[in-house]
Order: sequence, then C-alpha cells, then structure tokens
Amino acid sequence: MTPSPVEGKMEKKTPELEENEENGLNTEEEEEEEAETKAEEEESEPPSHLPFAPPSASTSELIDDSTTVDPSYVISLIRQLLPSDLDKEKTSASEEKTEKEEPWEESGCILWDLAAAKIQAEVMVDNFILDVLLANLHASKSPRIKEICLGIVGNLACHESLSCKLSSQEGLIETVVQQLFLDDSSCLTEALRLLEAAIQTSVYASWSDALLSEEVLQRVLWILENTLNSSLFEKCIDFILAVIDNEDVAKILLGHLMKLCLPDIAINLLSSEVEKSGDDMLARTEVLDKTISLVEGLSAVDGFLEVVSSKEKLIQCLCKILKAPDKFEILETCTSAVLVLANLFADENILSVLIGDFSFLEGLFDTLPVVADDIEARNAIWFIMSKVLGEAVDKFSKESLYRLAELILRKSVLIEESMNAQLLQEPQDESATNDYVRLHGVKKSITMIVQIIEKWSGDESLSRQSDAIEKAHRLLNSCSKYL
Repeated sequence: MTPSPVEGKMEKKTPELEENEENGLNTEEEEEEEAETKAEEEESEPPSHLPFAPPSASTSELIDDSTTVDPSYVISLIRQLLPSDLDKEKTSASEEKTEKEEPWEESGCILWDLAAAKIQAEVMVDNFILDVLLANLHASKSPRIKEICLGIVGNLACHESLSCKLSSQEGLIETVVQQLFLDDSSCLTEALRLLEAAIQTSVYASWSDALLSEEVLQRVLWILENTLNSSLFEKCIDFILAVIDNEDVAKILLGHLMKLCLPDIAINLLSSEVEKSGDDMLARTEVLDKTISLVEGLSAVDGFLEVVSSKEKLIQCLCKILKAPDKFEILETCTSAVLVLANLFADENILSVLIGDFSFLEGLFDTLPVVADDIEARNAIWFIMSKVLGEAVDKFSKESLYRLAELILRKSVLIEESMNAQLLQEPQDESATNDYVRLHGVKKSITMIVQIIEKWSGDESLSRQSDAIEKAHRLLNSCSKYL
C-alpha cells in the first residue's frame, strides 16, 4: 500500500502561511503607508522581498500537486532551517522557545506540508533540503526540531521519484535509523513513519539492510512492547505490517523479527487488551483493532505456528473476542479474529481445543451478521464451522450432538441469512456457485448441519416443541438450495 504524506504539526498554535513583512507580504495599513512613501523608498534603497507564500491560508490541509508555489519561497524557507545555536539559547529554567527557534519551527512545519506535494518535494530536494535536515539531526538536541526534520523526510520518502536521491544522500539512512534510539515519542513516531514509507520504495534494500542489526530490531520490538503512546504504537505496527506485506523486505527482515519472538510479543499485547473488562476494552477499540491486525498479518506468515510458544493463549483471546456480547462495537476485531482462527487450523490440534466449547460455537454463529459485508471473513467462519461440525458429527455423543442441534436451531435465522447472502452475492451460474461453496467449506458445513438436524428430528424419543420443529424444517429447506 502506498504510504500517504502527513501534515506538519505546530505546538500550541496552528502554523499559518501568514502574510507578514518578513515574507514580503504587507497588511492593508502597511500597503497604504507604502503607497505614500513608495518614491522615497525606491530612492533610498533597492527593492527586496521574499516571495509570496502559497495561496493556502493554513497548513491544516495538505497541499496538493496543483498548488503553485514560487520556488524562491521554498528556498527562503529552507534557509530558515539552517542550523544555528538554538539549543544554547534556551533558558534552562523555562525551556521556552527562543526568538530563533519559533521561526524555525514555523518554517519547518510549512515545508513539512509542502513536502506532501511531489512538485514542491522535488524543488526542496534540488535545493539541498536533505543536507540541511541532516545537519539539524546531527546538531540539534531539540526533540521538536528532530521531529520536524523526520516529518519532512517522511513526506519526501512518500514520493517514489525521490527515493534514489534519499537513499544516496550520504549518512541519511544511518542517521534516520539512529533516531530509533531517542526517547521522545513524537520523534519515534515520525522515524517509524519514514521507515515504513522508505521500505515500500524501489530502494527498499538500502533501508532494510540498515535495519538488519539485532540491536535495531530489538529496539523496534521494545518500543512495540513498552510504549503507552497510541500514535507511536500504531506506527510501530504499521512499520512491521509493511515488512510483512512486502515480500522482498520480508526476506531480509521478517525472519530475524520472528527469531526475536515477534509473534509471542504480539499475542501478549493482544491478551493484555482482551483481558480488560468489557467497558475498558470497548474504550480502546482502536488499540485492539491495531493489535489484532498485527496478529492477523503474522498468522498468514509461513512458519508462524512453529515459532509461537503461546498458541493456547492466542486461542483463548480469539474465543473471548468471538464470545463478546457487543460484537458490532468491535467489528474490525471480530473480522480479524475469524481470519486468524481460520489460519490456525493448519494445526490439527486446534480442533481438540475448540470442539467441546459450546459458548465458542454460539459466538461463532453470532459473528455471522457482524461480518456479513466481508466475504473473506464470512468464508472464514464457514470454513471453521466445516471443521468443527465435521468433528462433532464424528465424535460427539448423542447428548452432545442433540445439544449442538438445539444451538443450531436457536441460531437458524442467522445461518439462513448468511447462506442466502452467500447465494445472492456469488455467481448465479449453478456450477460456479457449487464450486465456490465447495471451495470455502460452505457445502461441508451445510451437509453437517443437515446431518445433525436430521438425527435430532428423527429421534422419536425426544420431546420437541412445535416451534423448534418448524425451525428445523425451514433450515433444512434453506440448506437444500446448496445440496
């Protein structure tokens, strides 16, 4: 997935491309005064001014490629970023911004925004912004200055046309990687965003090789495990998912991350979120969604099951998610949970853990409407059901099988709706539909449901209520469409 640039962030106030005297833009009063004294000024000194700022009045929106910006204005902003003794001028007591640092920050944030547009980004790189930013990263001790520098480079890294220039800038890659050892969460967030973008470019190898040391990878995992900053946590996971999703980068880095216990770390993080009480878990749905997305990504990696030492803990987490009463509140988490669980069935021992858990089966049926609009997740549920129901038919006692039949009838409306959706959304050609049903385990699940319900219906020793018999007939009729 192509990384997206982000906008610069000012502290305390939003940076605006203000019309001011410094930028050669005058207020109305100043314009009137200038008109009255224009002749005198022209005689006394030559005209000089900085170019006009971009037309956007605020940097709250990213500037796109259609925005016309005078290149000399960009150059003037780059000049504002030339390193100075900003750190020495800070007062030790208040740590307030110095007179030099505040203009630096405003110029930096404007460039941060402008770097989102390819045309402006190319102007910056052609005018040595990488040298200026690299010098600041080396010279400054200010976390804010480092954050802005990393933010600008992060936006530049989103443009494939500049990838070679960034990777060939002497010392840039090594300096960026070293920023991972800072303690400031904002700096770390921007560093990881930059690295996520860089490893998705054509020069991924240069960046990946720089990340290959065990010390660096351990640092990334340490950040993942220990940060309490949600933005940093999200960017850390985004970076790791970018490694997983890029086959070439995965060949370089993923094996080392797996050896450093990334799967177990991810499972422990998921467990920590899932173990929270209902209200606390719902209050952190974004963190929960992000955490399980990492587990989902890892579960599809070859060798995942071999390196995981906490499979039982993972299954417990997934079951608790699927048993949660407020599934629509954690829709994305439920979707990921069924996909992870389907991937786990590559291990035949998983069935023995789930087969007798009726509350899990009930939760699985209840998840059908939650994932109704996600074909992949819905197919995953039918696949899981085909495994569980098939095992139940073979190994359940009569009592357990009839208990399962009663559960199926209680959830018959959900099952019928999902089957109808399957029939409506897939190709109407009969052979194509049958192939699809067979491929995703739907046909096997339906066959098992029919067998279970028919055994329950055919046992004359049972006393059954009329509404249950009616549900059984209706469900069998719906199943017949597929058989």
